[in-house]
Amino acid sequence: MRVLGVDTSTRTGSVAVLEGDTVLAGVSVTSTQTHAKRLMSAIDATLEMAGLTIAECDGFAVITGPGSFTGLRIGISTVKGFGFATKKPVTGVSTLEALVYQFPSFPHLICPVLDARKGQIYTALYESASYMKWKRVVEDCAAEPRQWLKQIQRLCLFVGDGAIVYGELIRETLGSLAHFAPPYLNRVRASVVAYIGMKQILDGQIADVARLVPHYIRKSDAEIKLEKGRDY
Repeated sequence: MRVLGVDTSTRTGSVAVLEGDTVLAGVSVTSTQTHAKRLMSAIDATLEMAGLTIAECDGFAVITGPGSFTGLRIGISTVKGFGFATKKPVTGVSTLEALVYQFPSFPHLICPVLDARKGQIYTALYESASYMKWKRVVEDCAAEPRQWLKQIQRLCLFVGDGAIVYGELIRETLGSLAHFAPPYLNRVRASVVAYIGMKQILDGQIADVARLVPHYIRKSDAEIKLEKGRDY
């Protein structure tokens, strides 16, 4: 099975094609340029390197959030278009889960952390149930980092760009209980997105393309302003 994975949840966007357990091709770029300007060229380059066309992909997987509101919309809209055009299955993948998937046998807590800005983080808590299987201990949420960290009483691995931004606070709060992923694993990899998507497709966990939407967790500024306007 060939699956195209797409991540546009942060400034670092990535695209990859996976066939079974083999990564055929992939592109990862960190840029100030918007995903709208670079996503399709990244997809075209990845498919060209893999020697495939969109029609030859058996399915598509896309990060649905949390993350950049605009970035998520662009990635999801693009993959939905592929799904509608090819009639191939589409799946949505959690940003936080994709980060956790890089540690298949870590025996302690794993805390994926994204910088949500405005003094908040997007985060959750996972622990290993068995090899390549995790249990979500705390659901995805947007939280103030200092308060969030108080609940962690065991050794915990932190991964994600939020672990870099708030690394000093994490060390100060948890001391030796805090472990950190190496820098090269702090970004979502599209190959991991494709792998999770492939598993979901094989397990029958296919998204309704028409209803696939971003999982923002936190309301957008536009929604907040709209709600405030209704109060008058």
